Amino acid sequence: MKVLYAGSFDPITCGHLDLIKRCSEIFEEVVVTIFNNISKNYMFTCEERVEFVKVAVSNIKNVTVDLSDETVAQYCKKNNIKVVIRGIRTVSDYEYELSMSSYNKFLNDDLETVFMMASPEYSFVSSSGVKEISTYDDKFKNLVPDDVAKALRKRVLLRI
Repeated sequence: MKVLYAGSFDPITCGHLDLIKRCSEIFEEVVVTIFNNISKNYMFTCEERVEFVKVAVSNIKNVTVDLSDETVAQYCKKNNIKVVIRGIRTVSDYEYELSMSSYNKFLNDDLETVFMMASPEYSFVSSSGVKEISTYDDKFKNLVPDDVAKALRKRVLLRI
């Protein structure tokens, strides 16, 4: 079975990567797709985010990386994907993701959403949290892949 793991990945975190690895052990093919959410202000360009994800998953054979400006429902219909994977860290994540899965189902009746709980060690990690603490403390480096940590540090230093 081919599944979609969708997100903005600004930047990809170790929590994202943990979920991708776990999905790759369960599903035949995992398509990680970077979507542009028009309501977000991104720190990294689409191209940078795609490259970060490609490097992070390069050692996982059944994972591919893509980029899309479509809705998740449109992308899945076009690519014959019937299952979307969403990570859940908190109750508020669940409420948001439940709403999004309902919209996706409304737009593409063939689409199902599977919720996977974050591993406990990553249950607090978010891209926005990593970006915020990166301006104050180098411990953020433990929450993202090495190349992302270097790029994030450079970007933060340029903004200060």
